[in-house]
Amino acid sequence: MTFEPLLHNEAHGFASVSWIAAVFDPVFARLEGWAAQVEDCASQPEGGRTTLDPLIETLVRTEFADADGMMIGAGFVSAPSFLGWHLAWWLGGQNPAGSALPATGIRHLETVEDPRDESFRDYTALEWWRVPAQTRRRHVTGPYVDYLCTDEYTLTLTLPVYRGGTELIGVVGIDLSVDQLERKLVPRLGAGGVPVTLINASARVVVSTDAHLATGALLRLPGLTERLRDPAPTPALLADGAHAFRWCGQTGLAVVVGPAAGQPIEAPNTHPSR
Repeated sequence: MTFEPLLHNEAHGFASVSWIAAVFDPVFARLEGWAAQVEDCASQPEGGRTTLDPLIETLVRTEFADADGMMIGAGFVSAPSFLGWHLAWWLGGQNPAGSALPATGIRHLETVEDPRDESFRDYTALEWWRVPAQTRRRHVTGPYVDYLCTDEYTLTLTLPVYRGGTELIGVVGIDLSVDQLERKLVPRLGAGGVPVTLINASARVVVSTDAHLATGALLRLPGLTERLRDPAPTPALLADGAHAFRWCGQTGLAVVVGPAAGQPIEAPNTHPSR
């Protein structure tokens, strides 16, 4: 396969970038709206848990009502310096951990918030908090198996929230089901007949049209590690000459197009998110 069609022929996979953006951009747009409302609430004299939690629940409930089944959890996680160790997070009906939901259709995720408790976990060390807190930018964490919330492969999209533009008060986030994402994307990704693989910034497979590439596996291709270190949006041919690479806008995800058979794959490294 030559460089030219691999990079520029839409039938060979890069039309998928716009489809992927059409899935993730609206989610981040919703998070940006949530962040603005949380900042406004936090700026009020009474902006504590008693006012913020009902606001988050209303936002999440509305999103679940409008969602297409991919969203399985959402909410706000406070910076310890703001509301203490506090998660205003809800699970929805599509979430396997959300069985026996009340009539409202969502339930609050109960967590240990006392750092003296032996079951307490410092969430500020976790990727979905740590990276956006450090970079001040949106972030996609996963895929990973979220044992606490979902027991299935999950992507967590988070966005930092600042009060007054400088004080980090938490992150807003949405959990997406990789299984539902796969059902939505793979039929379109595979329409061109060339393998198309969506990966994260660590080269972990999110979804792929290649049946040999499982979700969570590490994609090993010559030159891929170097390409993932380069934020340039221009499509590029990898070192093997058989695969092409392109970032998916500002999602933090990338598309690899081309044959993947025979590439060594590392087993998924699963770990809990919360």
